[in-house]
Amino acid sequence: MATRIYVTSAEGRTGKSTVAVGLLETLRASVERVGVFRPIVRADAERDFILELLVEHASAGQSYQDCVGVGYDELHEDPDAALATIVERFAEVEERCDAVLILGSDYTDVGTPTELSTNGRIAANLAAPVVLVTGGRQPESDDARTPKQCAEIAQIALGELRQEHAEVLAVIVNRADPARVDPIAVKVSGATGLPAWAIAEDAELAAPLLRTVLEAADAELLRGDAAALERPVMGTTIAAMSLANVLPRLIPGGIVVVPGDRSDVLIGTLAAQLSQTFPALTGIILNGGFPIEPAVERLIDGLGIPLPIARTEHGTYDTAVRIQNARSRLAADSPAKHARAVALFAEHVDAAELVRLLSLPSTGVMTPIRFEHLLVERARAAGRRIVLPEGDDDRILQAAAIVVARRIAELTILGDPDAVRQRAAALGLDLGGTHIVSTTDPELHARFAEEYARLRAHKGVSPELAADTVTDVSYFGTMMVHLGLADGMVSGAKHTTAHTIRPAFEIVKTAPGVSVVSSVFLMALADRVLVYGDCAVIPEPTVEQLADIAISSAATARQFGIDPRVAMLSYSTGESGSGAEVDRVRAATVLVQERAPELPVAGPIQYDAAADPTVGASKLPGSEVAGRATVFVFPDLNTGNNTYKAVQRSAGAVAIGPVLQGLAKPINDLSRGALVRDIVNTIAITAIQAEAQS
Repeated sequence: MATRIYVTSAEGRTGKSTVAVGLLETLRASVERVGVFRPIVRADAERDFILELLVEHASAGQSYQDCVGVGYDELHEDPDAALATIVERFAEVEERCDAVLILGSDYTDVGTPTELSTNGRIAANLAAPVVLVTGGRQPESDDARTPKQCAEIAQIALGELRQEHAEVLAVIVNRADPARVDPIAVKVSGATGLPAWAIAEDAELAAPLLRTVLEAADAELLRGDAAALERPVMGTTIAAMSLANVLPRLIPGGIVVVPGDRSDVLIGTLAAQLSQTFPALTGIILNGGFPIEPAVERLIDGLGIPLPIARTEHGTYDTAVRIQNARSRLAADSPAKHARAVALFAEHVDAAELVRLLSLPSTGVMTPIRFEHLLVERARAAGRRIVLPEGDDDRILQAAAIVVARRIAELTILGDPDAVRQRAAALGLDLGGTHIVSTTDPELHARFAEEYARLRAHKGVSPELAADTVTDVSYFGTMMVHLGLADGMVSGAKHTTAHTIRPAFEIVKTAPGVSVVSSVFLMALADRVLVYGDCAVIPEPTVEQLADIAISSAATARQFGIDPRVAMLSYSTGESGSGAEVDRVRAATVLVQERAPELPVAGPIQYDAAADPTVGASKLPGSEVAGRATVFVFPDLNTGNNTYKAVQRSAGAVAIGPVLQGLAKPINDLSRGALVRDIVNTIAITAIQAEAQS
């Protein structure tokens, strides 16, 4: 039987989807196949956006329809028959999962007086323990509840659930007063006798996105960066007054509703965005359906402000009401909100305690999702500083926002501070306290030039040449690492491998006892993680370099929790073949055994003998590596690069890397086709390497 957990709320607008997202991440880090199930869904044409989000982030390979129980209409028509269908549908889901997150209804159709009881009855019939979510704010007024009020709500809801024979595991108060999070948790736990946590109200998470507001107001985007539609709307200013009265009422991150025929207010509001004395806005909505006058259009073009401007046919009152009714929602197309929800849950809820309460079975299987989760957790614990030289790449900014939201590392981004901040805002990204530094920063540039000239004086580098060289982002970032202003660097999204690592060869150099810099890929297969080296740096390694790669790769494996058993790959196993290439691998294996006698190593060995226990026992009986290898050392770059790509594409493996090894301080290279997910993983890896080297 799969582990089950049922998330339900005692009322509307609790934001239980935040809790569901956090619980899903907790489950994914604990078991291999995590599914989702929604017993009751709306029967209208629009798909359930919360369910879509959960399906996208689950790991059991479900489709949307796999996760659906019944519609509200079926429940109303025959509750018992609907419940029977729900149980049958859930059984189909459970067969393919190790754990299932079940998300209760949304207080949109069942009816508030009976909805909690309905969810309790479903949870009891599915034998699923309940995590009860209550709201930290009054639904009618949105005022914060006191600890006593939160405890009373929890007690009433708990009684109703238990009346339906549902087992309640824990209580989570969401959207709680940030100043009283701990007292609320203590009070609720004392009143219910259950573990309880409180998640603080987060203004940005509670705010609707600009695109949601525009949809609610029936507004069309006239101009501005479409990427800014993903920014949260922190408030609304109705500008049906003179400009002098509008300006003091502008809200940071808010929108302004301007009558379409008030060009003076429109231009004044835009001008305020060029000023440093007024808050930055998210957008402008022109109401009344009036077109912008051509002369005004020309003026706006000249201002060059990317602030979105939209138009609606509705009048001021109707527009204001529609905006007021726009709600924040976690959806599959809102990655920033998802990342923020995960971070909030991790900050306020003891995930390890929840796992203990669920008695989740431990598993030796290491899935890609679980491995990535562990990378993030270890990087967060390391608390390292990473520099990202390519601040002019949107993928870098998107990855940085995720890293900041999940507190994976402290970041420095190289680039023009105003341009980077402006582009991040246009993309709807929150870079938080990220440091943004220009390579022409007077103090740092002078310091770096002096140090680079000193380091390379033996190569004839003059102070003038050094000053020119360190303006290059790769050299500037490497100097930050060298001088301890950053613990590691991640680059290569827009630059070649050579451009990224050449400064490291000149400045950081190799670690003590290492003669060569090489690389590995961490290959996350369906059930385990393997280390492949070298697949990116050394074309034709010598015997000594091959031994160095093996020892470095084993050390990298240990850094990431992989017990190293090294296979020195060749087209021949043991003594069965001969030739220059086989002899080179054989000699390198002997050298590894001499330099690291404690390291399990076998070579020369073919890939099948290294990976498959049956073949390994046949071709190299008695070997502790054959059939059980975790570190695969390829004889040359041609073989390694092609093999990792073949496994990645044909076996569906997640290839994380290349991870550079052998440098005195961690500097890692990205593929120029790197996805945002790849960049986040590489930042986490670099932080872990920095922690290990310290």
